[in-house]
Amino acid sequence: MTGRQRADRRAGIAFVAPAVVALAALALYPGLWVLWLSLQQRIPIFGISRFVGLEHFAFLVSDPRFWNAARVTVAFTVASVALELALGLIVALALWRQRAGRRVALSLLLLAWALPSVVTAKLFEWLYHPSAGLVNLLLGGRAFNWLGDPALALPALILADVWRTMPFVALLCYARLLTIPPEIYEAARVDGATRVAMLTSITLPLLRAILLVALLFRTLDALRAFDLMYVLTGGGPAGTTETLTVFAYRSLFQTLQLGFGSAISVAIFVVVMAIAAGYLRALRREGLTA
Repeated sequence: MTGRQRADRRAGIAFVAPAVVALAALALYPGLWVLWLSLQQRIPIFGISRFVGLEHFAFLVSDPRFWNAARVTVAFTVASVALELALGLIVALALWRQRAGRRVALSLLLLAWALPSVVTAKLFEWLYHPSAGLVNLLLGGRAFNWLGDPALALPALILADVWRTMPFVALLCYARLLTIPPEIYEAARVDGATRVAMLTSITLPLLRAILLVALLFRTLDALRAFDLMYVLTGGGPAGTTETLTVFAYRSLFQTLQLGFGSAISVAIFVVVMAIAAGYLRALRREGLTA
């Protein structure tokens, strides 16, 4: 290594060092502390603080409430992400083919994405109101209790999440569609390809990589979703909307079982990282990661 290369290396380390220190202080240290807490029985209001090892994790394996929260989390994630990908793709294709009013349509699309999650939750709380909500009014004035009926609460949350985050998928797909050369479609039309053939043989294959990116981000966000269900239902009724994040929050901050709540958080972290690793392998096959 030459003197110039060593100097460049030292300069690079100096530039990266502040970011590394910040990440260590804001992410690494809190993460390690939560891992340490998960190995303890820590209940401050009773003065309990003792090391229990893997007891919390052993209890979670047989805890019905944990598995119910896991099922709710999986159902919420699969349904919301599938709807967001399908509707986002449809909206992106519609915007791409639109000739007039495209800027207005994009502005309206961004409105839902720009609203804070809590604002969106309060908005849907009024929309779902049993007697004064717009949803029931559009359904002929029938008094559906969307957030209080165990059969309707989770679908209501899924629809609210889809409305809020579908624009993210739509904008990603729309940006990719704008980069596709029009000559490809002109050549396909000259060869006699139909619109369906161009969609399945040209558009969707070229969107495959960006759809994987959207799938990665939205899956990770849905697995960690908290604000919508906490504001709208608080995990009820009867635990039908209690996700793993809501379960962890209640254990940590409502019952102050710091060790047990930290164990749930560690379990969520492991699941999220495992899914992220699978998606990253898929993205690597697409040539999107190193």
